[in-house]
Amino acid sequence: MLEQGPQVQRSPRFPQGVNVGFMQVLDRSHIRLRVFERGVGETLACGSGACAAVVAGIRLGLLDPSVEVLTHGGLLNIAWAGDTAPVLMTGPATTVFQGEIELPDAL
Repeated sequence: MLEQGPQVQRSPRFPQGVNVGFMQVLDRSHIRLRVFERGVGETLACGSGACAAVVAGIRLGLLDPSVEVLTHGGLLNIAWAGDTAPVLMTGPATTVFQGEIELPDAL
């Protein structure tokens, strides 16, 4: 996975790069997820990727409607009740970077 993620992410088939996620189904209510984002590489977590992985797993009949997603950044809970329902994500929010930037005055 550590080799395939960057290879797919930078494949010539995707000239602008692509986000790639790898889901491991542990059981019907638990998965592990690793995500490689274009321009960044492997990330600690990806909320939209976690939602997409769970919806795909539910549609394939592999997962229940509520799933715990284990990422390097922590645990997310994703719930989806079906086609017309919203996908709900809950989990902690953690600051991983803080910085300042000086911008020149625009005239």
